[in-house]
Amino acid sequence: MQKVIILIAVTLFLSAGLALAVPNGKTLEFNKSPMGVVKFDGTLHKEAGNKCKDCHNKEMFPKMKQGTVTITMDEIYAGKLCGVCHNGGRAFDAKGNCARCHIKQ
Repeated sequence: MQKVIILIAVTLFLSAGLALAVPNGKTLEFNKSPMGVVKFDGTLHKEAGNKCKDCHNKEMFPKMKQGTVTITMDEIYAGKLCGVCHNGGRAFDAKGNCARCHIKQ
């Protein structure tokens, strides 16, 4: 019985961590671009109607861990990764709007 309780507790702990990858109020920073820091705001994207699985799938961002996918502007401009939405249709176009994501500090 004690093993079952421990197993349930571990399962709940692990699933809570996955469910809260980018919760409301959390922002991820990507700071390797010479154009400036890019901040991903989980709240902003959720309020826009996005669900985690919209981006976290095998075609875009298969793992919910920062740094597991290399993001380039060429790919975004080609309609991949962030460019799936940031194409001027669903969300603002990445082309010509550098300062909306890249912030010089």
